[in-house]
Amino acid sequence: MATIKRFEDLEIWIIARRLTKDIYELTVQENFKTEYKLKEQIKSSSGSVMDNIAEGFGRGSRLEFVQFLSIAKGSLDEVKSQLYRILDYALISNEIFDALYQIADNLGGKIFKFIEYLNSADQKGLKFKNRK
Repeated sequence: MATIKRFEDLEIWIIARRLTKDIYELTVQENFKTEYKLKEQIKSSSGSVMDNIAEGFGRGSRLEFVQFLSIAKGSLDEVKSQLYRILDYALISNEIFDALYQIADNLGGKIFKFIEYLNSADQKGLKFKNRK
């Protein structure tokens, strides 16, 4: 596996960014006009997914990265729950729900697999590279 030097190169961050953009585009539609708190909450939790991936990567420690990926996964599950709420409130169609939920579910699996990979890795991270 090639060494990734920037969080922007991580597939999970790229997918999280796409999901965040999709959520934003959804919440600017007219039917969300009166749902201020809910739309801000789902935008915040989707943004938290990509931000925690980036922050964890930037920490330079494998264990801290795993911790931040776990937080990102929790925020992603929050997004999935909020998708159910906006479906139940009839703010989106079943088709839109299914499409966004599938992206979120796929991303969750990728984050989980990446956590498993990092947990099995020997290297502790760049922060510890030159320590004895």
